Amino acid sequence: METLCAALDPMFPCREAAITTLGELIGDAREAYPSAIYLFGHSGTGKTALTRALLKECSKRQGVRTAHLNAIECYTTKIMLENVLDSLTSPQKGDSVKADNMVEFVEQLRRAEAPGFLIAVDNAERLRDMDANVLPVLLRLQQLTSLNLCVILLSQLPFEKFYNKTGLSEVICLHLPQYNKAETQRILGSDFDQVRGHLLEQFATDPGRLEICETAMTEDFYNNYLNLFLSVFYKACRDLPELQLTARKCFAVYLEPVLDGAVEASDISRLWRHIAGPLRAALTQIYMRIEKPLEECAESSASLEDQSVRKLAQSLELPYYAKFLLIAAFLASHNAANQDKRLFVKHHGKQRKRMQTVNARAKTTEKMSTTLGPKSFSIDRLLAIFYAILEEKVGLTCNLLSQISTLVHLKLLSFVSGEQNIMDGSARLQCTVGLEFVLQIGKVVGFNVRQYLCDFM
Repeated sequence: METLCAALDPMFPCREAAITTLGELIGDAREAYPSAIYLFGHSGTGKTALTRALLKECSKRQGVRTAHLNAIECYTTKIMLENVLDSLTSPQKGDSVKADNMVEFVEQLRRAEAPGFLIAVDNAERLRDMDANVLPVLLRLQQLTSLNLCVILLSQLPFEKFYNKTGLSEVICLHLPQYNKAETQRILGSDFDQVRGHLLEQFATDPGRLEICETAMTEDFYNNYLNLFLSVFYKACRDLPELQLTARKCFAVYLEPVLDGAVEASDISRLWRHIAGPLRAALTQIYMRIEKPLEECAESSASLEDQSVRKLAQSLELPYYAKFLLIAAFLASHNAANQDKRLFVKHHGKQRKRMQTVNARAKTTEKMSTTLGPKSFSIDRLLAIFYAILEEKVGLTCNLLSQISTLVHLKLLSFVSGEQNIMDGSARLQCTVGLEFVLQIGKVVGFNVRQYLCDFM
């Protein structure tokens, strides 16, 4: 178990506790495996990568037979069972594995020989849509086959969402939480050697830039950049692969004035003023693969009217009410809650114009809420704004609430907290799309978004 943990710990920083737990449960094939393990957490928390590496190490070190499949790809029970048998039983060349039902699957699996068997099923929530006996049999597969076998289910949902009328066997649940800001910076910082090596290779034919890069590109310099990067991106996005991709893309812009000799590598304030605009422009393109240089996006406010963003917003196939929910979410993220009455209530009373109020509204571009980034809001506030901006009367139905989940699934909204408590009002979300995107959505449904933003009043 110690050798297994020692091999995995460097590969997955900040996951030492989960690796130790998994190592204690299935790290030694000479000991009995638990019948099932349920591994859950948000996307980007390392569930699939960690499980694949664990299965690979167990197979290499202990001779354990492993199978890793995605429930989305196995769209029928027959395909899933035959894929598992193909990985665990090693059929002869030319022989085809067939299992039309669970009885045949269990009978063939009993004849397999190995110190242990590990089966991992990604997107395990899809098993609920298969035949009613699939999930119960998988959870009791060790008992039915009398093998040292463990089934690892991976999902974003808590296991309580799997309970059915007949009940399910007990499983060991292991939660992989989202990385906090310090852990995210540590993981992004582990790419330093790779990023530095790529830059040195890129400037190998340019002696001047190569010398500056060798001198300026230190670990402290890269960590300072990551700290600035996460100050903009961490609240809007927790998906680690997306952050890694965007951080590498923006680092070239951050390093450019240093390579040109215009700014010293130690002058953090001037580097921040140089990178602030491109970072905010990149924030509006998160999860969108728009190939446009960030410098062009940061040159002026007109750069936000990017043709690719307009086309994407106009072609986005969302239900009619979902588009208004997205607009309401953007308004809730970029307006102060104490301004809702003035913005959305028709008879809100008179408001005296005092000098302090006038000065407070004389915002510079840096202080505008649409450039500072989104703030969190509650479900109740989202629905209140939605009903205020929608001209027709619509009942609060399950179909309407499900469209909020659709926007979250499409990464247009993201949970800040309380994602498991949507109905009790404690959940808080934030809008992840930019102003230009929402303006185009507003044009599609005939709604003037700027009229309800404090920045433009």
